[in-house]
Amino acid sequence: LNNLAALLQALGDYAGARPFMERALAIDEKALGPDHPSVGTNLNNLGLLLKALGDYAGARPFMERALAIDEKALGPDHPSVGRDLNNLGQLLQALGDYAGARPFMERALAICEAKLGPNHPNTKVVRGNLRSLP
Repeated sequence: LNNLAALLQALGDYAGARPFMERALAIDEKALGPDHPSVGTNLNNLGLLLKALGDYAGARPFMERALAIDEKALGPDHPSVGRDLNNLGQLLQALGDYAGARPFMERALAICEAKLGPNHPNTKVVRGNLRSLP
């Protein structure tokens, strides 16, 4: 379901992707529990989809919950936490909250540099996102 949703999203069918993402989230929550890292990934994906749909306010609680789950389950310096921080920072940037976005992106960059290295593609993306802040 998650892969089908990702395919639809890649094709630009955001509205069509949403029910598949929501169903995948519900299944994982039931099967794995509400605090499993796979649930965090599903929440992050759903938050990104809502952001793509322009529903920034709706995206935020999903991204915040994903971050909380991943920090607890994987530790505060895991690359997935870096991903979550970056995505939440970008959401805040889209909302015009540049001061709020900066600490998330700075922490994401620190995690990526430490865990992935300064030249890793993900690190470069996060560094570019941080530089895009006014």
